[in-house]
Amino acid sequence: MTHFTALGLDPAFDTTLATLGITEPTPVQTQAIPILLGRRDLIATAPTGTGKTAAFLLPAMQRMIGTSPLRLAGPRVLVLTPTRELAQQVAKAAVDFGRALPRCRTVCITGGESYIPQNKALAGSYDILVATPGRLMDQMKTGRIVLTNLEVLVLDEADRMLDMGFADDVLAIAKKLPKERQTVCFTATLSDDVQRMSRQLQNDPQTIAVAKLAADRLQIDQHVFYVDDIGHKRRLLDHWLSDVGINQALVFTSTKVAAEELAASLEADGHATVALHGDLPQKHRTRMMNVMRRGQARILVATDVAARGLDVPAITHVFNFDLPKFAEDYVHRIGRTGRAGASGTAISFVNRNDVQALQKIERFIGHKVTVSAVTGMEARFKPGLGSPRPAGKPGGKFAGKPGSKPAFGKSAGAGRASTGQKQPWQDRKPAHATPRHADRSSSRGSRSGYAD
Repeated sequence: MTHFTALGLDPAFDTTLATLGITEPTPVQTQAIPILLGRRDLIATAPTGTGKTAAFLLPAMQRMIGTSPLRLAGPRVLVLTPTRELAQQVAKAAVDFGRALPRCRTVCITGGESYIPQNKALAGSYDILVATPGRLMDQMKTGRIVLTNLEVLVLDEADRMLDMGFADDVLAIAKKLPKERQTVCFTATLSDDVQRMSRQLQNDPQTIAVAKLAADRLQIDQHVFYVDDIGHKRRLLDHWLSDVGINQALVFTSTKVAAEELAASLEADGHATVALHGDLPQKHRTRMMNVMRRGQARILVATDVAARGLDVPAITHVFNFDLPKFAEDYVHRIGRTGRAGASGTAISFVNRNDVQALQKIERFIGHKVTVSAVTGMEARFKPGLGSPRPAGKPGGKFAGKPGSKPAFGKSAGAGRASTGQKQPWQDRKPAHATPRHADRSSSRGSRSGYAD
């Protein structure tokens, strides 16, 4: 008897999970799976990287074991996610977990993709539907999706869905579902918005909370580098990217235009670079991710669309060129490195306009981020209790020579910061930028009706 079987899962999953390298349940799986097998509603606070996908998929998929071969119209399980990348990740997990089951077909529909293959997939029989709210609403209006036989509704990363303005869509979708269903809500933060949504959708849910994915528990070396202006920020980034010890790097910007412009600039400087943001067509985004996974590009410049649901194991460094809007996104961003037990490095550039945002990040993660500097490239800007200690002796091997491995200074006390500084390139549209495509599933920026 395996640990998963002890939780109540059918032995049919044993071989499949072992093949995937999953041998022991994580804390969120240990708590959630028995509750969900008991067909109770659940609201779980669990950050990314804790195994939450298996926690809600495995109990839902157990419904397919030993049931009648008669296929009913529409899905039995619906998983809603805020972004295309997360939807595709969940759908892949469903396919992987369901290999040993005699019948368990998964369909994934998201914005930014052609309707033709989606329409074909929806015309067949399937058991699990993974979707972004915008595209699901579009397909529901056409009558191609029948939801009368739905048994389980899962809201994955519910907090982000509300942040992206999907509250009305989620409620409209829920009104079309059978009232007698199991509703599962997974969220990184249990905000007032999420609790209000839960009260409208769930029936006496049980609540569990997995310890916050504190950044200091990740195997990630985190540092703040103070900057004076955009030019200083670029020089520091160039210094780091000249380090041959960096395998692949992920650079986060605050806007889509900034991502395009910075990617073009780095490419012009000789770095193999690709950009990823919500305005790109899905085929282009998939192609860019494949380029990174095959090692054909060394640098990925992205907006927060890549903060969740992106997994490129070779990423060794994450750069916060701009700090995230929400403190919890800092943990999601830096979690793109240090995957599967590997170590990683996260570097955040902070200017005088970023003080409040960095303070929020440090409150969220529960500790100060080490303040460091590169010798010869120190900032004139020195907030807080002290200034950053140089990372090497003046003129020494860490003085910023191309190809040298930058070192970190010791913590100088309080680090502080935030985003919001408008970059020079954000005032113009890049000459090579991809034309904008309307994508309700990934590019909404307004706060939901549940927002404070």
